[in-house]
Amino acid sequence: MDAEPVEGQFGDSLMDRLKPQTAHGGSVESLPGGGRRLSIPAGPAGHYRLAQLDDTRNLRRRDFNWQSPCVLTLRARVSDPDLPGTWGFGLWNDPFSASLGLGGGTRKLPALPNAAWFFHASPANALSLRDDLPANGFLAAGFSSRNLSPFLYPPAVLAAPLLAWRVTARWLRRAARRWIREDSTRLNHDPTAWHDYRLGWRLDGAVFQVDGQSVMESSLAPRCRLGLVIWIDNQFAAFKPDGTLKYGVQENPTPAWLEVADLNIESGG
Repeated sequence: MDAEPVEGQFGDSLMDRLKPQTAHGGSVESLPGGGRRLSIPAGPAGHYRLAQLDDTRNLRRRDFNWQSPCVLTLRARVSDPDLPGTWGFGLWNDPFSASLGLGGGTRKLPALPNAAWFFHASPANALSLRDDLPANGFLAAGFSSRNLSPFLYPPAVLAAPLLAWRVTARWLRRAARRWIREDSTRLNHDPTAWHDYRLGWRLDGAVFQVDGQSVMESSLAPRCRLGLVIWIDNQFAAFKPDGTLKYGVQENPTPAWLEVADLNIESGG
């Protein structure tokens, strides 16, 4: 049976519901006034460093807390505008989870991405399947994907080796657009200063605002229930138009942090 949507969560009551996840020195600390600082230390490439808050742990995707219409608001700032890796905040379907019930977790296979979020990706990333959309930078972005039938998992596994050749990888990249729709715009404000972010997820799309000004209105809407995620890490992934596929973790020359405060989500709107 599906979980009932949460009607509204505010400030510390919502922050306290989020579960921290960290790796290789990452930390989540409380700020005066109820916010949180998510930090990762300086370090070399080769070790994944993560600090994350989310409300998806040990839940089936169909039981995630949020569905449209809902409105997410928060204040945020980051330590540097050009950090290695990725960071951001918003709503997603945790598509890459593959716990399969191990360690007491909920059985969950990978899925195609559904998301609406503010997302920063360093230049090493190339995260768009479309050539006419930005592939990195600080973005307002959304993904809307079809449900992936379990019968398609074996063909997907068999097709994976085709990514090793650029000709076939280019074809797979183009084919993926039929299953994964996306929309995004690059943001130009200084993210190291405090700003107010608002994401309105509607039945027919999403509206992104910064400091009360609309930065993107999209007719693309995620197709499933979503969870809340806030994170900073040193990971990169690139699937370029020429078929080049790369992924890994980057060096952090200095410590990095993301601070968030005044976190609210309300159903409706």
